[in-house]
Amino acid sequence: MSTIQFFAEDIDFVPKQKIKLRQWIRQTASHEGFRIRELNFIYCSDAYLWQLNQEYLNHDTYTDIITFDHSEETDRLVGDIFISIDRIRDNALKFHTQETDELHRVMIHGVLHLCGYGDETADEKRIMTEKEDHYLALRDFLRP
Repeated sequence: MSTIQFFAEDIDFVPKQKIKLRQWIRQTASHEGFRIRELNFIYCSDAYLWQLNQEYLNHDTYTDIITFDHSEETDRLVGDIFISIDRIRDNALKFHTQETDELHRVMIHGVLHLCGYGDETADEKRIMTEKEDHYLALRDFLRP
């Protein structure tokens, strides 16, 4: 069984077009050779994500996303993806993009992390960005 769920932790936020988002996320995982068992997208504030960052990763910084991989099988994705809507909004302004585009980039970034892609080195960041761009181009059907 495959489930993709969307939650808001300490804010009011509901993503638009959830059915199409689920299709796009499943398609991305499938293209990478994975099937989704359970993914939870948890939207929250900067403060909430900062606290998780300190508690679980010992980082004293703000971030737009934290991904927790709970997968037990190599070809099945299970995870919790926490996303700061505050960071999404700030980064959309900073990078001169739509909030929805920034949100989708960060969502698929989390999925790609679960698929095994990193972003620590310059090469990993380049590959991650190329993958994000590729899958963002495939989600054009999500545009209103």
